[in-house]
This record gives sequence, structure tokens and C-alpha cells, in this order.
Amino acid sequence: MFHIVLVNPQIPNNTGAIGRLCVNTGSSLHLIKPIGFDIDEKAVRRAGLDYWHKIDLHVWESIEEFMDAHPIKERFFFATTKTDIPYFEHEFQEGDYLFFGSETAGIPSEILEAYPKQTMTIPMTKEGRSLNLAISSGIILYEAIKQNFNSYRKMM
Repeated sequence: MFHIVLVNPQIPNNTGAIGRLCVNTGSSLHLIKPIGFDIDEKAVRRAGLDYWHKIDLHVWESIEEFMDAHPIKERFFFATTKTDIPYFEHEFQEGDYLFFGSETAGIPSEILEAYPKQTMTIPMTKEGRSLNLAISSGIILYEAIKQNFNSYRKMM
């Protein structure tokens, strides 16, 4: 239904939680290298990710490889704290790609600068600088599902 794209994820627990989110929502998970942990079968089994084999998983060598493989980018949306556009002001459609940057660096600035109207943020108070990656992806993914619930209902 939707695609979650993690650019250079660093924390395995976040990626594991997002993987579970993808399985439970019928979404695909795209991981863009470098990845800050091992995702081979032994490593995910050791981490207790017993659902990992159910994930529609795509691993990309670089952001350039991913972008080259997807020439039409109108349905790409980039989560960042560096915009004033709330995520709920976007109109999501089935098949959209929801991008989230690494826990330490976010999405590279050159990508955000290339697609300024496709950026989105989760409104927060000034007390904190960001939300956990898994929480952020859940908030935005479920907004996309809410906006497309009639289509999503057919998957249930």
C-alpha cells in the first residue's frame, strides 16, 4: 500500500519496530545503505525479529541507486524537522514513498533542497528536537492510511 524508506538507519531496534509496522500495514520497507547494523538472517534471528521474513524488504546500495531506479518522484515525501509543512497537509495516495532519515543525521540536505514542497514535519513543542524514528514513521504512515482507508479496508 505504502513504502517506508529509511535512509542510512543506525539503530536496529528502530528498524525492527518499523519492519513490524510494515508487516502489519501491508507496506514495503526500503533500507538505503549504509546501514548501521547487520541485517543478515543470523543477526535478525538473534534480535528476536521473528517476523523479518514477512517484510517486503528492499535494500539499496545508496540513495543514488534508489533515486535512479525511481525516475518519477512526485509521490516521494520526506520527513524532516527542517520544514514548516505539517505531514497532515499532504494528500497521500496508495503507493507513496515516505522517507525518513537516519537517527543521527536525518535526510541529506541536498535531497530536502531538491524537493522542498514534498517535505513534511510532525509538529512539536520547542522543548524537544525530534521524535523517535519508529514513532515518527508510525504517525505519518497511519495518516496516509487514514486518508486512504477505503482502499486499505480491502486489504484487511
